[in-house]
Amino acid sequence: METAAEENTEQSQEKKGCFECCIKCLGGVPYASLVATILCFSGVALFCGCGHVALAGTITILEQRFSTNATDHALLSEVIKLMQYVIYGIASFFFLYGIILLAEGFYTTSAVKELHGEFKTTICGRCISGMFVFLTYVLGVAWLGVFGFSAVPVFMFYNIWSTCEVIKSLPVNMTASADQICVDIRQYGIIPWNAVPGRACGSALADMCNTPEFYLSYHLFIVACAGAGATVIALIHFLMILSSNWAYLKDASKMQAYQDIKAKEEQELQDIQSRSKEQLNSYT
Repeated sequence: METAAEENTEQSQEKKGCFECCIKCLGGVPYASLVATILCFSGVALFCGCGHVALAGTITILEQRFSTNATDHALLSEVIKLMQYVIYGIASFFFLYGIILLAEGFYTTSAVKELHGEFKTTICGRCISGMFVFLTYVLGVAWLGVFGFSAVPVFMFYNIWSTCEVIKSLPVNMTASADQICVDIRQYGIIPWNAVPGRACGSALADMCNTPEFYLSYHLFIVACAGAGATVIALIHFLMILSSNWAYLKDASKMQAYQDIKAKEEQELQDIQSRSKEQLNSYT
């Protein structure tokens, strides 16, 4: 009976120890950085994936409907291909940068929670945290520009789609009026004015809006714009987290300096007391 009771006690202690260990591990997780990382990965993935496919669809629509001569849109094609390569670089960079910021969040959380232990923050660690604050601020400003730029194709596709809806809403017997409704893509400056045909009118415009390329590209540009907005929000979230972590590390370094000075003074006081006792003993 005593052996069984002892085994039950040991098992309960082991379970309690595992539970406390799990609670301690969960307490060291930087949940704010984790949420920001997931949001950043999601936003960048949406922007890069949807933007890449939408750009390819845009080239197809342009070649089939607005510029039959390849030389007229050669520059635009090269720019779009370059943007697709840039998208690959953005995806790779932010995958690594998000992981680095998450690791920095784990480091800072450990530094704050283990302030009174053996873990010590260093000047190098604080400088790295400050560098991440500056870099994230710069990237946030840059992504604001990307977000605004990604809204331009959404605006263009929306204008074309709304024009198609006007054509569809016209009565059947008003074909002459429908042929007078056109979309001239040259006015946006993406192809030169001598491009042929340069515009789509009436039934040709309505047929273009019914193609899968137009429908898919339009909605993918919307999703890419939303992904860019999500990335901006994630970077703002990261910026607040990094600024807070840097302030915590700065306060932690001051606390460590105070503790080191206090420990040194206590050690000196003990040395003085021990010397005084030795001198008294020598006199006696």
